[in-house]
Amino acid sequence: MNEYTKNVLIAAGLSMLAIAGWDYFYAFPKLEQQQKEAQLAQQQRPAAQKPAAKPADQSAADKAAPRAARQPQQNVAAARPAPKTREAALAESKRVSIDTPSISGSIALKGGRIDDVSLKNYHETVDPTSPIIVLLSPEGAPQPYYAESGFLASDKDTAPPALPTSESLWSADRDQLTVGQPLTLSFDNGQGLVFKRKIAVDDQYMFSVTDSVENHGQSPVTLYPYLRVSRIGALQSAGYAALHEGFVGVLGEAGLQELKFEKVEKEPHATKSFEATGGWLGFTEKYWAAVLVPQQDRPLVARFSASGAGTAKAYQADTVEAPLTIAPGASGSVASRIFAGAKVVDTLDAYEGQGIKLFDRLIDWGWFYFLTRPMFRIIDSLFHVLGNFGLAILAVTVLVKIAFLPLANKSYLAVAKMKEIQPKIQALKEKYGSDKQAMSREQMELFRREKVNPAGGCLPALLQIPVFFSLYKVLIITIEMRHAPFYGWIKDLSAPDPTNIFNLFGLIPFDPTHIPVFGSFLWLGVWPLVMGVSMWVQMKMNPEPTDEIQKMAFGWMPVIFTFSLGSFASGLVIYWTWNNVLSVAQQWVIMKRAGVKFELWDNLKKTFTFKKAA
Repeated sequence: MNEYTKNVLIAAGLSMLAIAGWDYFYAFPKLEQQQKEAQLAQQQRPAAQKPAAKPADQSAADKAAPRAARQPQQNVAAARPAPKTREAALAESKRVSIDTPSISGSIALKGGRIDDVSLKNYHETVDPTSPIIVLLSPEGAPQPYYAESGFLASDKDTAPPALPTSESLWSADRDQLTVGQPLTLSFDNGQGLVFKRKIAVDDQYMFSVTDSVENHGQSPVTLYPYLRVSRIGALQSAGYAALHEGFVGVLGEAGLQELKFEKVEKEPHATKSFEATGGWLGFTEKYWAAVLVPQQDRPLVARFSASGAGTAKAYQADTVEAPLTIAPGASGSVASRIFAGAKVVDTLDAYEGQGIKLFDRLIDWGWFYFLTRPMFRIIDSLFHVLGNFGLAILAVTVLVKIAFLPLANKSYLAVAKMKEIQPKIQALKEKYGSDKQAMSREQMELFRREKVNPAGGCLPALLQIPVFFSLYKVLIITIEMRHAPFYGWIKDLSAPDPTNIFNLFGLIPFDPTHIPVFGSFLWLGVWPLVMGVSMWVQMKMNPEPTDEIQKMAFGWMPVIFTFSLGSFASGLVIYWTWNNVLSVAQQWVIMKRAGVKFELWDNLKKTFTFKKAA
């Protein structure tokens, strides 16, 4: 193994250690803190104040908007009775039920909100009898999270019309919303304006909402359509450094926006505003999202905002569109959509085909989008052939090996040539001693005469790094990988190996990863151990470094990788193990054809002989 290849391997190792270090020392502790805060909030937490009939004051950014519109009401943390149970909060309003192949829930007639959505096809754990995922919850519940639409009056209107508020009671023409059977809500303000809200839902996770106003009065009225999605309390983060969770959207010239809650809180007035035409925005989690999709041909002002403090922080994404002026005896309407569900790749692609620009970016594909998306497509296609995502990962590893075969062959041949001239390099070291300049000059001349490229072994190692990270992203961000089983004890390829050597693989009834301070380093199951052995064998295929520091560093590298990858998704560990096995086989074949000595058996003999002598 030449110096360049060693440096590349060290760089790859340090990169993975950096990710693991971030997760262990920042992301995981932060996740634990969020969980503690959520538990405390459920016991005793000042929740959000119910929105009053008049919206909150505008921020400076909003006042500078090209029109004078009141902003959607934002929850502001304030003292009120402790939150009720979710069931009690649901019972506070009459409701229309939702029942589709993908979701169940209800729409509150008080306020006309979509505030009760559960995902039928996804459970909290791998146990199919565990509760299904609850996404949206009503105001008053432990973690309110809901979406709504409506109209706002102009700030310049000295006598604004009475508009529906969160306390207004709507009437419904049906008692259930199903696919192909839309629902219409109605509200009469008693002053000549009749508001109607037609809500339809598809068989996935998209609600289509048409808000209309009939003006039966004597004078025209100007209203601003708005959308908002609000939540109280921060997201329950998955704790991955390479995963965005928080505000997200695609807005005009600003393009894709991914903002953490903390960043918006630091903005002036805790608000980030954008001007755009169409687009979309909302909240994203690891697997779920709630997103507003306004009418795509209308100009709007979009906002991400935060308020409150502590565990009762309120977050909101909202839009205010260009005004509608409704003459007496006329009506006006605006169409929008609200997505609330699982971030299934094919589903998002289908919605993008319906005119929602870059909707697949709701999934955090990362900077290497051009690698991550194709990697997912290849794995997903292989899954549909093989019937198992674990087998698909093994198959894609073989395909990657085949794709890089010419480069890998050149790399291993370069390593073989470097081994052949090692005695000559050693002779130069003995001849020139401490004269490093002369040694470097003569060594480069030796490479030129022997037609050896010392960097020839680097390229395959470098190419493995983006492949590794693209697979890492696919495993942690795509819901298709969630709860995807392999064989044996691996029930979820997106989760770490559930076994652990430190409790004798489950024989001792305790979880070593919960030990304070260093428990997070004790994720060490069967597959990480197998991976460590495969890496150790691969290292033993090459001559041991003559430098004692390098020798020690490379001797410890398989151990470091084993512990570092222990808490990674088991699918990634399986990939790395299989890749090591294929690399060993490939290197053995090439070395045999090149007539170069196969170092593995001698190195293994030296290792165990040394232990026996000791």
